[in-house]
Amino acid sequence: MSSNMTEEAQKREIRNRRHFSFRLNVFFFVTFFVFSVLIVRLAYLQFVEGDNLKAKEHQIGSRTVPVPPIRGNIYDSTGKEIAYSVSTQSLYYTLDMKMKSDEAMDLAARLVEVFERLGDKSVKPLTAEDVYEDMDLKGRVNSAHHPRRIKTGLTKEEIAYFSEHRSEFKGIDIVEESIRQYSEDRVAVQLVGYMKKLSGAKDLDKYKEINKEQADKALRYIETEEVGFDGLELMYQDELRGSNGIREYPVNNQGEIIGPMKLTKPVKGENLYLTINRNVQLKTQQAIMDHIKFVYNAKGKQYESAHPTTGYAVAMEVDTGKVISMASMPDYDPSVWQGGISQKDLDAITFFQYNGTIREVQPPYEEYEQRKNHPSSLVYLGSTQKPLSVLIGLNEKLFTTSTTYTDLGYFEFGRKGHEVRIWNASNKANGKITAWEAISKSSNAFMSSMIGNKLFQYDGDSGLILWDEYMKQFGLGVTTGSGLQGESAGVVDYFKSTKTEGLQSALIRSSWGQQAKYTALQLAQYAATLASHGKRMKPQFVQEIRDVDGNVTVGYQPEMLNSIDIPEEYWKTIEKGMAVVGVQGFDGVPYTFMRKTGTSQQDVGNRRRVENAVFIAYAPADKPKLAVAVVVPDGGYGGWGAAPIARQIFDAYDAEIGLYGTPRPQLYGGVQSASGSIDGEIGDQADAGQPADQP
Repeated sequence: MSSNMTEEAQKREIRNRRHFSFRLNVFFFVTFFVFSVLIVRLAYLQFVEGDNLKAKEHQIGSRTVPVPPIRGNIYDSTGKEIAYSVSTQSLYYTLDMKMKSDEAMDLAARLVEVFERLGDKSVKPLTAEDVYEDMDLKGRVNSAHHPRRIKTGLTKEEIAYFSEHRSEFKGIDIVEESIRQYSEDRVAVQLVGYMKKLSGAKDLDKYKEINKEQADKALRYIETEEVGFDGLELMYQDELRGSNGIREYPVNNQGEIIGPMKLTKPVKGENLYLTINRNVQLKTQQAIMDHIKFVYNAKGKQYESAHPTTGYAVAMEVDTGKVISMASMPDYDPSVWQGGISQKDLDAITFFQYNGTIREVQPPYEEYEQRKNHPSSLVYLGSTQKPLSVLIGLNEKLFTTSTTYTDLGYFEFGRKGHEVRIWNASNKANGKITAWEAISKSSNAFMSSMIGNKLFQYDGDSGLILWDEYMKQFGLGVTTGSGLQGESAGVVDYFKSTKTEGLQSALIRSSWGQQAKYTALQLAQYAATLASHGKRMKPQFVQEIRDVDGNVTVGYQPEMLNSIDIPEEYWKTIEKGMAVVGVQGFDGVPYTFMRKTGTSQQDVGNRRRVENAVFIAYAPADKPKLAVAVVVPDGGYGGWGAAPIARQIFDAYDAEIGLYGTPRPQLYGGVQSASGSIDGEIGDQADAGQPADQP
């Protein structure tokens, strides 16, 4: 029995040892496996996820604040600043929805008291009413959460005072920012454009989803930064913007700053060097304003129907497409946009902020009843259409260069008993004339009979379609390709007129420029295309883009949009006529030039046959360098109301750049005054023909 018990105990002990050995082996195996996994995981974390984990650790232990980029500058073609950014300290007010009007006025008065005592005495002082207006309590200009800029360029004394007495001025903060400045002489204001806070620019397609897929913090837009909103500021936003800087603060687990700030400086945007020549631009602007004033007050038959308030001009190089000057007048001081515009300032510039050389702009009459009786910046071409009309007629074999036409002073069309007569200016009968003489004498009768009426005889509406195709090839009825936001293709009436007045009437009136309205830029491109014998060039405003170190990143390349193949003989024919068109203000010019005046008519409101002055020209005649278009709505006869402005533009270009390749300032003691002596006959008077029953 005892022996059996001992044997069983031995077997049990052996089994226990085996189980223990097995468990021990399993334990070591599991331990080895766990440590292996841990080692692999640690290796993975170290070598694969290490950078990401460090970044997360850094992110948890720090806070970053973006610093808005420093915007690049805009210079004219000679390197003179037009738009530039400066760093300054500004005073902002954040709207308190509970603040009452009298409390806001009290705050405004206390702010003004500090400004007067500690501010810069050389700048225009602010009044309490000015500050109250800028606070925008009703949110007419800014949204509720959008801070309102009250004053920029704070002095050290103002900064110190407001920092020390912050609790006394509820809602007031001092912000260091980059402010966009524009040249005081207002160079091409509407072309250059202006800026707004990003939060107020989200309606533009450019900014609707600007940050949606942008992971790079340096390129992400900041809600409070200012962005281009119109003109070149918008068109070249990406190049001008630059990239953000970063302020980085170490923080503890409670978000408290526990160390010094680390700054990564913002990168300045690239600089634009424009094709605009500052001196030519300023003389263009001044010429328009001087001549508007002169025409408005002048006496004589040629001025009696003129009531100009606005004027538009574009000067464009024929071979390159470079726009040397572009003026939409009157203009305004673009500094009003800095930091947000007040309602008062916005109301003051309503009629001047948009570029009337590329889009429709209304005349500056505050009352609608008065404004509706005056034409906008889009006007009919009038007789400036005629060189192209003759080209079409010649190219379509409607007549030859030697064909004669007996001009009785009118052309009559329509069924018997309902005839309509298209009259020449002053009902003048020119007798037998050829195509070139029809241009020089501005014969509406020739255009109507030999071009418009003959196109009407084509099958169906094929004549009108052919006409439209020619217009577009010369840049009329299509945008110029400039790339400017809001550019108009013009307003084409001849398709609509076929339904209301008939196809024949639409084509006849088109032939002498009374069926489509176009912009001054379109007219300049059209004139340049005539000058180059059919090469339509893209208008360009930037000749090069440079980085902050002055290196050229984008150079200028001329771009031809299309060409028109027309025999040289036909070009010479229209130039023969354009060379002798009667025009005012060009006496004694030291260069040859081609030109065509235009006096388009339109009914506006309750005014009948309002006359708009239109003029196109290019010089020198033998080797064209510069094409100019001038439009003066309500300006009367084109030869009197627009041509003298073009003379000053040509003179300024010749003095600054040179129509013959070399500047010739010695020829000009100053640009000829638009209000100076103008001799000669009335060249192209009321071009628009009149029906027989409407004398």
